[in-house]
Amino acid sequence: MLFCFPGSDAISALAEPVAADSVESLVAWMQAHSIDLCVAGEESYLVQGEGLANLCSKAGIPCWGPPKESAQLEASKEFAKNFLLRNAIPTARASACDSLPEALAAIADEYPTVLKFDGLAAGKGVAVCPDAASAGEFLDAVFTQRRFGDGRVLVEQCLSGPEISVFAAVVDDSYLIFTPARDYKRIGEGDRGPNTGGMGAVASRQLVPPEILAQIDALIVQPTVAGLRREGLPYRGFLYFGIMLTPSGPQVIEYNCRFGDPECQAVMPLVHGDLAGFCLAGAQGQLRPDLLTFDQGWSVCVILASAGYPETSHSGDLIGGLDACGDARVYHSGTRQTAAGQWETNGGRVLAVVAGGTTRATAVERAHAAAGHIHFAGLQRRHDIGILHFT
Repeated sequence: MLFCFPGSDAISALAEPVAADSVESLVAWMQAHSIDLCVAGEESYLVQGEGLANLCSKAGIPCWGPPKESAQLEASKEFAKNFLLRNAIPTARASACDSLPEALAAIADEYPTVLKFDGLAAGKGVAVCPDAASAGEFLDAVFTQRRFGDGRVLVEQCLSGPEISVFAAVVDDSYLIFTPARDYKRIGEGDRGPNTGGMGAVASRQLVPPEILAQIDALIVQPTVAGLRREGLPYRGFLYFGIMLTPSGPQVIEYNCRFGDPECQAVMPLVHGDLAGFCLAGAQGQLRPDLLTFDQGWSVCVILASAGYPETSHSGDLIGGLDACGDARVYHSGTRQTAAGQWETNGGRVLAVVAGGTTRATAVERAHAAAGHIHFAGLQRRHDIGILHFT
């Protein structure tokens, strides 16, 4: 049996929603129903209260996800930055600031600059600011409007180069690197407009040369896993490395303590084998790479967003064309089902359409063709996913 929390209309076709109203009640429900494995997906649950993984440990439930103290790598940008510096892992220089004036002084008119809210912000707590106007707008949202709640801001050096997302399954001092990916954060074609939670992604073992991936492993992944062990931060779960391939070498932009989306939707079709068994073995302290294999081809994910996204979102627009997508995978994100059984929008990022192929061109063609069949009022999507940065 497969269960989910909090669940949605779409996932209810695959998994039974759990009747819980908090992380604590969720763990109590799992304990009462003798659940074999908990897989953490929502990052905030890892740091709410005592933390999902911590509560699972007390209840004797294997959890594929790190405890609260280790999940600070994602929950706090300042914690992550200090961890990187302590462990000599390449990253941009940064200053932590408590107020708008202090942040402006730290920027010192050096643009572009990167501003990061020190906390969870649903993928919207980072701004790459090309000028004083954009920096002032973000800092006003953080310190005046308190859009993300209380928290400091990291003023960070702006790195240049192509970005890459690397995922590792970490089990204590062992790890397995999954297929790398690249996502597209901005809402508009050509990487223009405001940042979003992600408008698409491309994944492949061919995305970066083997020697670059080996360098990332040696300079970033290995020292991170070793640093966690050395600092007494237990870790069993997926660990995401956001990396910039700068002219001077790869540098870490951020960590996520989960399989971040939309990269997850692009990567997962390339993973074959017993993933549930892999996660269970990992949660119990055993890394089992023999349970998985990785497709050497390409996968492309195209996000369909609602009207107004990312500033707002629109709900209630009927969705058509879902049955015309052929072999492409369609993941529901912001949808709900009407009483008549029709699907409608219910959030910012509505659907993810994913297709693959032995070549990038084939995967791009299939993904965009499938996405083109879907329609709803105000639909937003980028037509350069998988194309931009490769031509």
